[in-house]
Amino acid sequence: MPGEKQNAAQFYVGVDVGSASVRAALVDALGTVVAHAERPIQVWEPRPDHYEQSSADIWAACCSVTKEVVRGVDASQIRGLGFDATCSLVVVDKQFHPLAVNSEGQNHRNVIMWMDHRAVSQVQRINATQHRVLNYVGGAMSVEMQPPKLLWIKENLPESWEKVGCFFDLPDFLSWKATGVTARSLCTVVCKWTYTSDGGWDDSFWKMIGLEDLVKDKYEKIGNHVLSPGEAVGKGLTPDAARDLGLPEGIAVAASLIDAHAGGLGVIGADVKGHNLPCENQPITSRVAMICGTSSCHMGVSETPIFVPGVWGPYFSAMVPGLWLNEGGQSATGKLIDHVVRGHVAFPELEAKAAASAHSIYTYLNSHLDLIKKSLPVGFLTVDLHVWPDFHGNRSPLTDLTLKGMVVGLTLSRGLDELALIYLATIQAIALGTRHILEVMQAAGHDISTLFLCGGLSKNPLFVQMHADITGKPVVLSKEVESVLVGAAILGACASGDFASIQEAMAKMGKIGRVVQPNHEHKRFYDKKYEVFLKLVEHQREYRSIMNSL
Repeated sequence: MPGEKQNAAQFYVGVDVGSASVRAALVDALGTVVAHAERPIQVWEPRPDHYEQSSADIWAACCSVTKEVVRGVDASQIRGLGFDATCSLVVVDKQFHPLAVNSEGQNHRNVIMWMDHRAVSQVQRINATQHRVLNYVGGAMSVEMQPPKLLWIKENLPESWEKVGCFFDLPDFLSWKATGVTARSLCTVVCKWTYTSDGGWDDSFWKMIGLEDLVKDKYEKIGNHVLSPGEAVGKGLTPDAARDLGLPEGIAVAASLIDAHAGGLGVIGADVKGHNLPCENQPITSRVAMICGTSSCHMGVSETPIFVPGVWGPYFSAMVPGLWLNEGGQSATGKLIDHVVRGHVAFPELEAKAAASAHSIYTYLNSHLDLIKKSLPVGFLTVDLHVWPDFHGNRSPLTDLTLKGMVVGLTLSRGLDELALIYLATIQAIALGTRHILEVMQAAGHDISTLFLCGGLSKNPLFVQMHADITGKPVVLSKEVESVLVGAAILGACASGDFASIQEAMAKMGKIGRVVQPNHEHKRFYDKKYEVFLKLVEHQREYRSIMNSL
């Protein structure tokens, strides 16, 4: 009966490939995550700043988690599939077999991860060209983008370079595996490869940096067929991919997104009525989506292009169709917190006590801070302890990958109290870095009133409150913690034709959970912390200048 079919639930599958794991979710038309699964993936670190993965390992994990979330579901109710992934570089030969990105010739390690910094020399030479395409990446290209990595391969692995059939951004590799179509997403090629939505590839750039061979074959290796995110790819899921994923053959597969952009899609368009937020009845351009996991990304949109020094973009239609995107970022946030906490001498004690109390180490640390704060607000405990968080270089707004981390205010104490304090100071430093990025965006022309947080770190109440207090802006948390997966599912929903546009799907599938307000009584303290924060980088540059004069 037609009426029965209309009332039947419709589901979309979102698959998210992060740095350390692959996750999948079955999401309904209201944006509710019905089922969720996760599987770890392997990371190789053969030498410092070299991070590699295996596309075969990643695809196997995608298949495993997708089969798990759709188990027992009527196949006719699954309408579409969307992928997002880190902006890692996948290399395959002319037969689409994995090709080594390492000097050991290990072909299964064919992915250079987004956080790989091997191409420092190459990116410095690219930035020295001052080519016009660099205006769209904040004035300087990041070592985490794809052109320097391509140049590194050409210069260091000539045998692999000669055998290459395709270079994929990881999100595009996944849509190719699912459909057999080598089309690229506008999101990936615009944000990480210098493609422009109005002019396409710029021949002069590739020739200037020494990659003219990509121009000769009309960009076949890096993509000459580009689709908007959420647009249906080819004829949908191939028989082989359907069997691998446990999904019906032919269901719609969407052009993909980078993971941070999927998170932005999952939260930034939510209906905020009734929450007394400054962005209510204001355009979406008054919001910034912050996707915080291993690293953090700050996604702001505008109706006209805004060029922000040190912030990537503006990219047209790279996340929300019809709007320009600016993307700030911090290269190490969750990874930095883990590094600081697990490397502390008191970590074994923390681990034991957290296990005994049946809490995570971070829940235990938050509780411990409440115990030692006495009459002070928790944040005030770091009055004499300050961190500069760029242990993996600065992505935004200073675009200086040579910057290092700093800690000022250490003592000889080695106990759990000191571990809790350095943990707090690190979280505050990350929030101060966010404030720095937002101030630069606002100075360039953005009008930002509200933060929308998602990702693993948004589950940590201390991390969230510090971002509200330090930026002075309310923080909105989505109803579904897994906003990145909801964003991926939104892509599948659009590809299926069930929604007229990305914007319609965002509004219906993105839901607000909780709002965290800043404590304005703490403003003066955090203003002073911010002054110290900016002094830290001044001092670092000063002492480096002294040492460089040797």
